[in-house]
Amino acid sequence: MGIKTNPLWVILISILVYYVSSVCASFDYGTALSNSLLYFESQRSGRLPYNQRVTWRGHSGLTDGLQQGVDLVGGYYDAGDNVKFGLPMAFTVTMLSWGIIEYRDEIASAGELGHALEAVKWGTDYFIKAHTDVNVLWAEVGDGDSDHYCWQRPEDMMTSRQAYKIDTERPGSDLAGETAAAMAAASIVFRETNPHYSHLLLHHAQQLFEFGDKYRGKYDVSIGVVKGFYASLSGYNDELLWAALWLYRASGREEYLKYAMENADSFGGVHWAVSEFSWDIKFAGVQILASQVEEEGPLIYRGSVGLLSM
Repeated sequence: MGIKTNPLWVILISILVYYVSSVCASFDYGTALSNSLLYFESQRSGRLPYNQRVTWRGHSGLTDGLQQGVDLVGGYYDAGDNVKFGLPMAFTVTMLSWGIIEYRDEIASAGELGHALEAVKWGTDYFIKAHTDVNVLWAEVGDGDSDHYCWQRPEDMMTSRQAYKIDTERPGSDLAGETAAAMAAASIVFRETNPHYSHLLLHHAQQLFEFGDKYRGKYDVSIGVVKGFYASLSGYNDELLWAALWLYRASGREEYLKYAMENADSFGGVHWAVSEFSWDIKFAGVQILASQVEEEGPLIYRGSVGLLSM
């Protein structure tokens, strides 16, 4: 989830190579997909489920949020660290959801759809917990500096579990926007198999988008400790556009498409070539989503065209 070992790219590459495995049948891309999903299980924080396949991992972070009076147990650790950073975690869930939307049948044929859905839900369950109020989102659990100086299994960690949040006085439009995008994309993923959960995710996504848009600011200004790890160099405009388009695809509400169209020019990422797509800068993803809008529209009743078919 971090710069060092980001499972996002592992899962996306694995999904892609499995998709073309019919041409390159001599390679076992199904195993690559399976192993990339196992990586998510190894990064789980909290009380692990009975069907946990990575058995060398145990329960950890069971008091996260306790000193702040909230339940922040769960979610994913970042890379090889024991910190939970909200921005890259949310981006990873968005992209994992997008991969499932685009290649659901292929993932299912590999026998990995259930595991992929579990990987998304482990993240979105945590986001629901972290969104403790309409205008409050917990952004980080743990301290990056002390964590990096202490090589420890999460099951044994003794480092700080301080938690940090964004709110109306300490805004974070980038974090709120990316988390809204993650929950909107995941709501599409679960629409058929878990409609109640899908609706709940969409509700949170709409609230988070409104919060991020109304109270604008960079989350790394509000939470200074994150600057050395996941500074929002691109600002928050890309996340607001990204979230608006995912909300349009998930809900079909024209107000979100109108928001993206009216703000695309002033928010940037339209008139210049984008050379990066990452947890920080989302303009390339915004352009792909926007290019599909006219042809495909919202993803309410049908699937979308392939993300990687451009």
